[in-house]
Formats: sequence, structure tokens, C-alpha cells
Amino acid sequence: MKRPVIIGVAGGSASGKTSVARLLANAFAEGKTVTIIRMDDYYKDQSHLIFAERLKTNYDHPNAFDIDLLIKHIDMLTAGQSIEKPTYDFVNHTRSTITEIVDPSDVLVLEGLFVLEDPQIYERLDMKLFIDTDADIRFIRRLKRDVRERGRTIESVCDQYMQTVRVMHDAFVEPSKRKADIIIPEGSHNKVAMDLLITKIASIIEHKL
Repeated sequence: MKRPVIIGVAGGSASGKTSVARLLANAFAEGKTVTIIRMDDYYKDQSHLIFAERLKTNYDHPNAFDIDLLIKHIDMLTAGQSIEKPTYDFVNHTRSTITEIVDPSDVLVLEGLFVLEDPQIYERLDMKLFIDTDADIRFIRRLKRDVRERGRTIESVCDQYMQTVRVMHDAFVEPSKRKADIIIPEGSHNKVAMDLLITKIASIIEHKL
């Protein structure tokens, strides 16, 4: 298998990164294998900490992620090797005991807060995307998601947003937008941008595979 086309999808929390990644995967599913790797699955293991200590972690800082393992897995997939990918337990704030076997593919989509911010990830990307969604929309989406899916209270979500999410976004995520090849307002809802993007990626795939 030849080296996969590697597409990075960055953006703020709840900006729509996952929706864009899934749309891309569906667009190229016919005739091509597509893998999505979520940076969120590479949060560091915190099983050695009691729950109260885990709550103190700044999950919106690059240091919260196991970048070394993520890079290792990217390189293994690029080299045609399967990986045992971790998954993350957002309710208990630590790495889950469940892992997933991921096989090499023609197209590798990496999505996460710091996909463009981290230089090791950035240098491995063939295309860099940034999903640019207004802060109020992102906050509302995050609030609904964390309460519904991650067992958080409204108060805890609001406190985390004010104390770390907004600050870290301004410090790390927003500046990485300058490194993007393409900035997509409103993510997958922007049909014109997505159609143009899919056409461009198809051209890259045609020349690389």
C-alpha cells in the first residue's frame, strides 16, 4: 500500500471537526478506504490519579495529550501497519480499557484541537483544514454535548469554558488557523466549501494513489 493522503482537520471545541471528518470519509468511501483518527482518543492516561485530581487537569492544553503515541500511530499507519488505538472515557476522565484495531487506509483524516498547532503532526499533513465557527455557537454545542453525553452539569461546563476552554482556544487553537490551507466557516454546513474541498482532495488522491 502506498502512503495515505493525510488530511488534518482542526478548530475550536465543538466547531464541527468531527462532522467534517465524517463527511470526508463518506465522500471517499466508495473505492477508497478512509480512516478517521480523533485526537481526543489520545488524552493521557490518568488512571493513576484519584477522580478529584483528574478534574483539575487542563484538558484544553496541548500537554493533556499523548502526542508521542499519536505520532507513533500515524507513522505506523503511514508505513502500512495496523495500530491498537486507545479510546477515552470522558465520564471518568481517563483512558478507557477498550482499544480499537485500526488498519492502514488510502486516506487518513486526523481531527482535533491541536492538529495544526503541533509541529510534528503538522509536518505529516498533505492538507490542512481549519473549521471556523463562532464562539457562541461552539459554546452552546459543547454545553449540550457535555451534559447529554458526558454526564456534566451545566455549572461545570460553564466553569470549564470560562477558566480553560476560552483561554486555551485564544492561546493555541485560534493562532493555528494561520497555518491552514483552507478555512471553512461553519464546517460541514457550508455546502459550497465542502463541495470544493471534496473536489480538491479527490484530485490529490488521484495523483498520489
